[in-house]
Amino acid sequence: MQTILSINLIASDPTVRSGRPVIAGTSIEISDIVCALRREPEPRTLEQIAVSYALSPAQVYAAMAFYYEHQADIDMAIQANDAAIEAAKAKRVERLS
Repeated sequence: MQTILSINLIASDPTVRSGRPVIAGTSIEISDIVCALRREPEPRTLEQIAVSYALSPAQVYAAMAFYYEHQADIDMAIQANDAAIEAAKAKRVERLS
């Protein structure tokens, strides 16, 4: 008989980061790990990300596994956040002009 095992390293709590998925016991969103992997001036390895966020490798790899299971939703949230940041920057520039 097969037993399915799960790793309980990802959490969602409405009182933490508005319920967006985070690494359990932290407020580090899955999207934070994805963005660190993709966007830093020089992309970092998962091991480097673990060190810089003071996480275990298991936590970072669990974050990426969760990301790949929910990639479309997380990518959409990242894009929406990026658009909001760009709009805020544009608004600020307008105000300063």
